[in-house]
Amino acid sequence: MLNLFPQRDIDCEDSSRRRFMVQVGSLAPLGLSLPALLRAETASAKTKTGSGKDVNCILIWTRGGTSHHDTLDPKPQAKASIRGDFGTIDTALPGIRFSDQMPQFARHLKSFTVMRNFNPRNGSHATADAIMMSGKRFNPSITFPCYGSVVAKEKGFRTNLPPFAQIGTNVDHRFGGGYAGFLGLAYNAFVLPGDPNAKNFTVRDITPPKGITLKRLDRRRQALQAIGALQHGLDSRPDALQAIDKYYRNAFSMITSPATQKAFDLNTEKTPIRDAYGRTSLGQSCLLARRLIEAGTRFVTVTSGGWDTHTQNFKRLKSLLPPLDTAFPALIADLKQRGLLKTTLVVWLTDFGRTPIINSAAGRDHWSSAATLCMAGAGTPGGQVVGRTDEIGARAVGREYYTPALAATIFSKLGISLNTIHMAPDGRPISLCKGEPIKELMG
Repeated sequence: MLNLFPQRDIDCEDSSRRRFMVQVGSLAPLGLSLPALLRAETASAKTKTGSGKDVNCILIWTRGGTSHHDTLDPKPQAKASIRGDFGTIDTALPGIRFSDQMPQFARHLKSFTVMRNFNPRNGSHATADAIMMSGKRFNPSITFPCYGSVVAKEKGFRTNLPPFAQIGTNVDHRFGGGYAGFLGLAYNAFVLPGDPNAKNFTVRDITPPKGITLKRLDRRRQALQAIGALQHGLDSRPDALQAIDKYYRNAFSMITSPATQKAFDLNTEKTPIRDAYGRTSLGQSCLLARRLIEAGTRFVTVTSGGWDTHTQNFKRLKSLLPPLDTAFPALIADLKQRGLLKTTLVVWLTDFGRTPIINSAAGRDHWSSAATLCMAGAGTPGGQVVGRTDEIGARAVGREYYTPALAATIFSKLGISLNTIHMAPDGRPISLCKGEPIKELMG
């Protein structure tokens, strides 16, 4: 029997596996999840180096399907039922116009690439998250891992921070989007569900709640020695005991590390920097993503919800677009100023495009054959717009790109071989990616 606190009286009738689990679970008030820590340590133990590139990624996911017509691919010459309520403005590239709701994107276009000939080949929520975040066509019989999970498996831990983190909860998981899928739970994201723009923002799994002092934390640290001492003589479960020992050490390391605490504390940022990102949930999430990358996380997904504009598309976008228009260029500029843009890929993705024709509810519906995306950093050329759509924004004219090509581009930039083979639980070998990198994005 495991007794983490032997000075306490023991009820012999309670000498059971249940008592073992209860006492191991005494860390619960700290917000620690033993399974999560076990998974994380497993990932760390299986770290690989890929091609040797040490490139990070920040993925901005606007859940719901952001309208390409009303952002980066407007059709000012189309009739009003397609053109919509917004005007257009010049950008830093002659002849290229964006929606007038995107002035910062327009001004800073030379810092990133816009792709207008991207075909998402999907028009349904949930499957969109699965397809766009993995680069794989949807398959109901198997869940493919998202980009961040692949990075966590192939690259592992750089510091004691999780290699894959997700800020916000705006990912539709119904069909496995944003998850590790067949790679296993060990490679799921470390999720930060709070709002980084809130005054009382904390990270539940690394911030001790009120009432948990450092003295009490030190007392729980005794659990490590107790677990280690029990390994002798329990040959039937040595792997489990070693795992528990490692996981608690890793957990306490995260909680007590000054670097970890600093990474999550936005109050240590200078006011002008916070203001540059925008005092919004999306803006401060992007700032937090930069801090996590700086502190050792390899892949951060920033999520934003509310983009499914079937009704009142223009009214809603007037409040949704400004935070994105501020945060994305600010993130790129900040990374560049800190010397991190060469080693950090920044990608903005959304579910799919939206219909050319405005519906009777002043909204736009799902559109499966055309959408835009943006990419910067890690060698991505700045100041280009790749491809174009037809006069109503219905589909690409000439060559179009699909999600396998996007996946190949991302993995190549992150230094993960496209020939990588992963094994499914049933022993099937599954290739990482069958696409070819998009040349215009590779530089």
